[in-house]
Amino acid sequence: MSERNIRIESIDRQAVEDQEVEIVERKGIGHPDSICDGIAESVAGALAREYIDRVGEVLHFNTDETQLVAGEAAPAFGGGEVVDPIYLLIVGRATKHYDGQAIPAETIALRAAREYLESEIPQLTVGEDIVVDVKLGEGSGDLQEVFGEDEVSVPMANDTSFGVGHAPLTETEQIVLEAERRLNGEYADANPELGPDVKIMGKREGDTIDVTVAAAMVDEYIADMDAYVEAVESVREFVAGVAREHTDREVNVHVNTADDYEEGSIYLTVTGTSAEQGDDGSVGRGNRANGLITPNRSMSMEATSGKNPVNHIGKIYNLLSTEIAESVVDEVDDIRDLRVRLLSQIGRPIDQPHVADVHLVTDDGVAVSDVEADVEAIVDRELADVTEITRSVIEGDLTTF
Repeated sequence: MSERNIRIESIDRQAVEDQEVEIVERKGIGHPDSICDGIAESVAGALAREYIDRVGEVLHFNTDETQLVAGEAAPAFGGGEVVDPIYLLIVGRATKHYDGQAIPAETIALRAAREYLESEIPQLTVGEDIVVDVKLGEGSGDLQEVFGEDEVSVPMANDTSFGVGHAPLTETEQIVLEAERRLNGEYADANPELGPDVKIMGKREGDTIDVTVAAAMVDEYIADMDAYVEAVESVREFVAGVAREHTDREVNVHVNTADDYEEGSIYLTVTGTSAEQGDDGSVGRGNRANGLITPNRSMSMEATSGKNPVNHIGKIYNLLSTEIAESVVDEVDDIRDLRVRLLSQIGRPIDQPHVADVHLVTDDGVAVSDVEADVEAIVDRELADVTEITRSVIEGDLTTF
């Protein structure tokens, strides 16, 4: 029996895979909200690593309030131009002075943002297509102390908050998640006309899945309307192929459904993101920690990206609950659906949640009591290893959106 407060019971709903209607969304890496998530997390990682290099520990910071103000562009077949650049403001707190030395937190942040954009959204020229600014207030002295207690091996929670995770992914969730990742991976590598702003919405009604894709096309690589139509159809066929790898259900794929070819109104962009033309962005408004937006499941409203990975529960418990759920499903048979909710209490060690609440849907003929001991042991084990989440985040091994 664990000394931790772990509760396990039957879930209060059908497994999502068995519900009549399911809705799933993913905002791709070039979506304005995801741009903010990506930059906020990139800056957070850079600050954490720099603090470790300079003083041997992670000092107080948070960069989870980053905002994007859309620009204006004039796309055209063969290549248009950005008329008014996108503006991105990195907002948060950071420790700039520690033990007699100054730490250039804002310079570190700007460098990390530039490197992220050049890597993930190369169509955006920093300083021309997008202007990046940073305003980091000084970290709270009280909170800084939380990171400086050498005798404390497990940090204290910085807030009373919760995280949510679930497993396994449904067929619709797998399709939505993998389709975006592969479109922005292998497909975009071979088809540069596809911009990184790919948003995918999955809807399943019974055994029919509709996948709606919004795919920003880069005008430089689109010669005319025929080339655009061909590019859209190519995306549709690729997503349909991804879907067939995950389901035997009927799947219908729709791409850029707002297009009006007769009027010449199409999703053509200069930079590959809707941020160039009136679509603003914020950290935390997009994908949850598992990369999806899932209205059929419980979700935390905490922004995972940009938060300090040492003791910020909004980050740690969302990532940890997801890992716990995946570990349980991997290691314990006969679980059809699982939800993990971790609640912290400010000042309490993060490996001792106020409650770890696990809800299960088991296969027919299997009672929760049949698997309860195995599930509790895994939850207890993962909580005992909670600081591994911090290490994985700092080293860039875990994605937050």
